[in-house]
Amino acid sequence: MQFQRNELPEGTLIDLYKKLLYPRMIEEKMLFLLRQGKISKWFSGIGQEAISVGVTYALQPDEWIMPLHRNLGVFTGRNMPLHILIAQWQGAEEGYSKGRERSFHFGNKEHYICGMISHLGPQLAVADGVALAAKLKKEEKVSVAFTGEGGTSEGDFHEALNVAAVWDLPVIFIIENNGYALSTPINEQYRCKNLADKAKGYGMEGVQIDGNNILTVYETIKGVRDYCIQNQKPFLIECMTFRMRGHEEASGVKYVPKEMFAEWIEKDPIKNYERFLLEEEIVDNLTLAHIRDELKERIEEGLKASPLSHEEESGISVNSANELKDVYAPVRKAERLIEVDGYVFSKKETRFVDAIKEGLHQSMLKHPNLILMGQDIAEYGGAFKVTEGFVNEFGKERVRNTPLCESAIVGTALGLSLEGFKSVMEMQFADFVTVGFNQIINNLAKIHYRWGQNADVVIRMPTGAGVGAGPFHSQSNEAWFVHTPGLKVVYPSTPHDAKGLMIAAINDPNPVMFFEHKALYRSMTGEVPEEYYEVEIGKARQVRIGWDVSIITYGMGVIWATEYADTHPEISIDILDLRTLMPLDYKAIRTSVNNTGKALVLHEDTYTGGIGGEIAAWIAQNCFEFLDSPVMRCASLDTPVPFNIELEKNFLAKSRLDETIQKLINY
Repeated sequence: MQFQRNELPEGTLIDLYKKLLYPRMIEEKMLFLLRQGKISKWFSGIGQEAISVGVTYALQPDEWIMPLHRNLGVFTGRNMPLHILIAQWQGAEEGYSKGRERSFHFGNKEHYICGMISHLGPQLAVADGVALAAKLKKEEKVSVAFTGEGGTSEGDFHEALNVAAVWDLPVIFIIENNGYALSTPINEQYRCKNLADKAKGYGMEGVQIDGNNILTVYETIKGVRDYCIQNQKPFLIECMTFRMRGHEEASGVKYVPKEMFAEWIEKDPIKNYERFLLEEEIVDNLTLAHIRDELKERIEEGLKASPLSHEEESGISVNSANELKDVYAPVRKAERLIEVDGYVFSKKETRFVDAIKEGLHQSMLKHPNLILMGQDIAEYGGAFKVTEGFVNEFGKERVRNTPLCESAIVGTALGLSLEGFKSVMEMQFADFVTVGFNQIINNLAKIHYRWGQNADVVIRMPTGAGVGAGPFHSQSNEAWFVHTPGLKVVYPSTPHDAKGLMIAAINDPNPVMFFEHKALYRSMTGEVPEEYYEVEIGKARQVRIGWDVSIITYGMGVIWATEYADTHPEISIDILDLRTLMPLDYKAIRTSVNNTGKALVLHEDTYTGGIGGEIAAWIAQNCFEFLDSPVMRCASLDTPVPFNIELEKNFLAKSRLDETIQKLINY
């Protein structure tokens, strides 16, 4: 292995050695503790340290890094206290994730490290968002994301690189090519000669380097960082390396030919660098021994300060209230809740679609750090023209057309949030959210619970049937997200609520799924305040008070219930518009059921697995003493949404509403 000193001072060369050796010695200690049962899981980076250490050393301390399993050198390179790292690996309360996450699945904003999730690809797009934030702030910074050669097969790799290239983002993508994903060798993973060659296909530069040569890694990253900043372009670096242990300790290494170990042990990044330092007379053996002793003492001090120093296994204080509290970032008090402050607003008759537009527009004026993203939302104004004219007023930096990369754009939104930006992403149709599902469910929703980082993201979801759009443009999929702790789900039925909830969702520091029924866009009008106001998330609206039967509903169900009540004055119907599906307003549900003793849960979603089942179960369990009949549900058929209008009418819950109400009334 050839090392090029390139006039680096002795102090830098020795410092690099210390930073290279430190994670190796920590890991050797952790493997010992693993065998003792003191920690439960370990992903070894032995043999790959030069990449993590070289990358981190070449960056500024306030530049974000998105590491993976084998990047201990990133954490130590950012000087994270060892005793807290040990607590993290032990699953102790003192760790960065309070015992809620494993090994390296955590981050910390103070050290500009974004914690990975087990799905390896999504972090690449988060780096896009951080780089976009730097670009918008006019800061000379890059972001760095790691992946393995196996991760390059994922769709997120393609999407993240494509977005970075199209938007000219200063991102460095690092591929750690150690020859195996878990056990799958590279000849079963890809067919191109070098992964670095993929860069050209995205319109960016790429290079393959020896990932075991600490000076090569360091100098390459330094030069690439300068290139990305000066040219405002991304760059792909393939680092060739090898891991000397299994994917994780339980998997072993039987699938690796023995001769490979013999070959790669000669390429050990630490032994080779030590040899270079000795040959160049930068250090002697006494100095190397002194450095090892110094680091060993440092590790022992970290162990003594960690929970592992306790004679008995470190306990954790289990508190359900705290667990639930940490699912969401705290929300500041709303600037104005129209329902409670008695403020007199000037109002005008407004369509549903225009109310949403007003909420977005006033929020763009209120928050200079608010970014809108979505397919065709700029000059075209979006599929439903909600953002028409915005690009002329706010510019293309803040109103951004996106490639067809839903997953990457959700990840980008999260990256923006790391740097204090707000974002609203438009799914062109709610149906298309499936290709961004992983980012929403596993990244946005869980991040605050995992390591205290909020995701200030709103995802607009044009939803619903009734317009003859067929199976892929008509689904009601809100129940998918209600099932996910960490998300908030809102679903207005009136122009007033559409505007107020949109503003509230943007002001909320948590990820909000904002459902907008397409059939209401231009058919529903109502009085809407012209001022900037919020409607409280998590608070239902009493549409009308009745005494015979309660209809608990939301979205288009509110329209159906109101129309039915208007045409059946002989039935006194209590109608509750939930407005927010997560969190639910259980107090309002209880009050409505208490009014009538008969409850019908109505929604457009299909019957099985819809939120109606959850609400009905809650009523049965918590309002049993009020009930004069079983809780009933009225929902759409358990089929995809048909295209033919007559079939669609039969599909929708509205076609069974009268039958269900009559059955309930006559029970």
